[in-house]
Amino acid sequence: MQLKMSFFVAAIAAAAASTTKTAAAITSVSAFTSPKIFTTSSTSSMFLRHGQIAVSRCGGGGSSRLRNKQTWRLPSQKSSSSATTNTISEENDNDNSPRKTEQKEQKLIKIKHPPPPEASTFPAWSFEPREFFRYELIHQSSKSMARVGRIHTPHGIIDTPGFVAVATNGALKGVDMRDADKAGQQLIFCNSYHLLLQPGPEVIEAAGGLHKFMNRKSGPIITDSGGFQVFSLAYGSVHEELSSKGELKRNSGKKNGSSHTNNSGGKNGAPPVKVSEKGVIFKSYRDGRTISLTPESTVQAQKSYGSDIIIPLDELPPYHIDRERLVESVELTHRWEARSLREHLRDVKNQAMYCVVHGGVDVELRTKSVEYLTSLPFDGYAIGGSLGKNSDELLELLGWMMPMFDETEQRKTKPRHLLGIADERSILGAASTGIDTFDSCYPTRLGRHGTLLTKEGRLNIKSGKHARSYGIPIDKECSCSTCQHYDRSYLWHLFKANEPLYLQLATLHNIQYMNDLMAQLRQDILDGKI
Repeated sequence: MQLKMSFFVAAIAAAAASTTKTAAAITSVSAFTSPKIFTTSSTSSMFLRHGQIAVSRCGGGGSSRLRNKQTWRLPSQKSSSSATTNTISEENDNDNSPRKTEQKEQKLIKIKHPPPPEASTFPAWSFEPREFFRYELIHQSSKSMARVGRIHTPHGIIDTPGFVAVATNGALKGVDMRDADKAGQQLIFCNSYHLLLQPGPEVIEAAGGLHKFMNRKSGPIITDSGGFQVFSLAYGSVHEELSSKGELKRNSGKKNGSSHTNNSGGKNGAPPVKVSEKGVIFKSYRDGRTISLTPESTVQAQKSYGSDIIIPLDELPPYHIDRERLVESVELTHRWEARSLREHLRDVKNQAMYCVVHGGVDVELRTKSVEYLTSLPFDGYAIGGSLGKNSDELLELLGWMMPMFDETEQRKTKPRHLLGIADERSILGAASTGIDTFDSCYPTRLGRHGTLLTKEGRLNIKSGKHARSYGIPIDKECSCSTCQHYDRSYLWHLFKANEPLYLQLATLHNIQYMNDLMAQLRQDILDGKI
């Protein structure tokens, strides 16, 4: 037994040494200093985007020896009754030494992590109200939890409930930002994942931040951590993940009779992303370089962007996941968010940070996430994670979860954002539960693909019946420039001819429709209809 224990200790020491060697092999390609945002390794086969799905459920990809070096972690020196445990699978190789034999017998190594830090470990000043950011309640419905308010930011006011248009790369596809502003667009959402790959945080910072870079000096901007994009990398879109029941994306295709690696996975069916306690490793879809993203580095990037609202790094597990793994994911997200918050508080820079509440559709885990994250000095609350397989499950989840945000005065005084959801049915249902803002690329994407939103329902401009719809605008009640100057016949022609002008006209109309919808929603709440 003593001999076996000595082998086991030697195995852990060897693994720690391997981790150190691998870390030394990764070189920075970022202009940032500690901690690095970009790292590269010519030998890594890991692929793209934001999360790193724990090795025990990722598997595959690259040499087993290299992978062990990148994923080993020593057990925490401190233990806790509430500590969580992550499982790391070992890989077999041809080494039959006594040390390796002992490792093979172990099969799995449990790594314990301490619970996320308590609120008392954050500085007292961080719990004080921010002068540059606040939520103002204008009216609380007596019929529901719906409310009308204003979010005050350094770059302008956001009327709530409000729609948040997604400008993925710092631009709304097909629409000049000034035209969007005229259509009533206040808050826009930019994606950190895409911006850190192109043009890079250092370029945006040198330009004076996103507002100057985009020449949108009087409109607020929110940026995310990149988490959702990494989830999409690992599992595909939400629709794809639900259809595949949580199967990781793997590359099994052949091209010209040979193995082919693309942006949906690594070599030999490897998972596209890998997650560890430290953060995420993935590959750039632009140039293939290996990227390391941590809770600290994603905050540093968003500091460079100068966005008004920033989001901490979180892991977004799929809808189809066993509860044990979901518990681990929620605990990991809480530790990451706490680390992100500490990094943010080092230099606030007139930026607000929202937490991201997780827990899937599990009542206990959602409750735990709300209780923990609202105890920390975040400036607002984002609802994230898996939000159900359809709109009905989403609204059911919000129905039992959102009342928790009215349990204390502190929670009532902070804004609430629903991540990635902004279809009409979900907006109308979620607003009645107290959600303030909604972001989604749904309206603009619909427009680009031929679906226009009207008060009479969706309009399929691709249909041949519109070929002779002379003098008929998309929506007679719409005040957008598209409806004021063009008819359905011309728009049908532009779409069929693949004219770029169609993208601009259709997107602008759908943005106007969404902002008109939100204005009417606010009025209905004020009038006591909701």
